[in-house]
Amino acid sequence: MSTSHRSGARRAARRRKASPPAAEGLRRIVPQALVVAFLAGGTSAFVADDKAVQVSVDGVPRTLHTFADDVEELLADEGLVVGAHDIVAPAPGTALGSGDEIAVRYGRPVSLTLDGRRRQVWTTARTVDGALRQLGVRAEGAYLSVSRSAPISRQGLALDVRTERAVTFLADGRERTVRTNAATVREAAEEAGIALAGQDTTSVPLDSFPRDGQTVAVLRITGTQEIREEPVPFAVERTRDPELFAGTELVERQGVPGVRRVTYALRTVNGVRQRPRRMGEETVREPVSQRVRVGTRPLPTSVSGADGLNWGALAACESGGRPTAVDPSGTYGGLYQFDPGTWRALGGTGVAQNAPAAEQTFRAKKLYVQRGASPWPHCGRRLHQ
Repeated sequence: MSTSHRSGARRAARRRKASPPAAEGLRRIVPQALVVAFLAGGTSAFVADDKAVQVSVDGVPRTLHTFADDVEELLADEGLVVGAHDIVAPAPGTALGSGDEIAVRYGRPVSLTLDGRRRQVWTTARTVDGALRQLGVRAEGAYLSVSRSAPISRQGLALDVRTERAVTFLADGRERTVRTNAATVREAAEEAGIALAGQDTTSVPLDSFPRDGQTVAVLRITGTQEIREEPVPFAVERTRDPELFAGTELVERQGVPGVRRVTYALRTVNGVRQRPRRMGEETVREPVSQRVRVGTRPLPTSVSGADGLNWGALAACESGGRPTAVDPSGTYGGLYQFDPGTWRALGGTGVAQNAPAAEQTFRAKKLYVQRGASPWPHCGRRLHQ
């Protein structure tokens, strides 16, 4: 006996009532009457609970008889398991009556890529066309990776849809609009009759997805390379020298710049020259560092016989008080306009105008002790002001 028949029997049994005690004379008749009454009552209960209903599963109908009280019990009796993405109408808790129609539509997973954007959706449609309508996807003029009439199994399918879009290209001074369901900007450009050659490209990546209403500029590019030789700066190595007075620097070896060969990419975009782009370099000649001796010897504070003179007045007359001053001929320099020979004879290095002001005054005092004011025939008298 089936489960539904057993439940009907149990309900019939509950409706049976116990008979009252009978007289001794009726004891033989009562059992027979009870058997007859039981059979008659049980049969009427089974007939009353039996319902003829129509069940449609994914559009396939069938008529069956059931003793289930509601839709949920019917589904359980028929082994129909439903989940969150399935549809049952009427709802599982709805009471059943004879002649009712119950529809079950199973959900199907669809991996949908719509205009380049992928998402997972569910549909109860059994065909691609039905799923598109259910999902509200405009399919007119669209590219479909699967035929619209293709069935969708309970396991689902992957579907790529590219709707028709309007894309405008600006190329060679012209504007061209094309309606396309292309997957890339490159394909859309080809459909617009635009040929790309060499280094030509577009204002958006060629492999990007073309969007509806998008405007794409075509960039005509020509490119060459140029090699330039550029100097490499030399380093300066400084060495402390106790033989030179503090503030004095002597170049022991002159630095020599190196040479490097640099390759640049030169591009012209739509006739406009772009800024050169550095591509690579190689060193042709290494630079030679410059060596400089830096004096650390303390400068004497006085020179006997010359300390009390007005050296500031002499400097103002000779050079305007500027330690780096050089006369128009380039021969005399510094506060006191030393010529190079006199400066070196007094122990100086290099030229006077490169030495600190204190050292220039010290050597001017030494010169005065040796020769008096004669080295400054015009301004020497200022020393005694």
